[in-house]
Amino acid sequence: MMMTPSETIVGRTITESLGLVRGNTIRARHVGKDIVAGLRTIVGGEIREYTKMLAESREQAIDRMISEAKALGADSIVSVRFATSYVMGSAAEILVYGDAVKTRGDA
Repeated sequence: MMMTPSETIVGRTITESLGLVRGNTIRARHVGKDIVAGLRTIVGGEIREYTKMLAESREQAIDRMISEAKALGADSIVSVRFATSYVMGSAAEILVYGDAVKTRGDA
């Protein structure tokens, strides 16, 4: 599945727009990881526990969006965007969305 943040794909022509597709996940922080993260803020540097959690969340959201696009018969997703929002104090949503399309290679 091709994905791009742009509205077009170089070398391909969009032949059909199948509509908006999206994928999301909501993840809660782990108390144990919060303790480690709190300690890390004292000395500075990357909070790897949160970086890993958010990377896994993004991948899960992308996989869900791709599944929705495949169910519509799409071969690509254009105008891909990410959004993040807090659901509550210890949980955040990762949302990815875009336009599912069918394409053909340019001659």
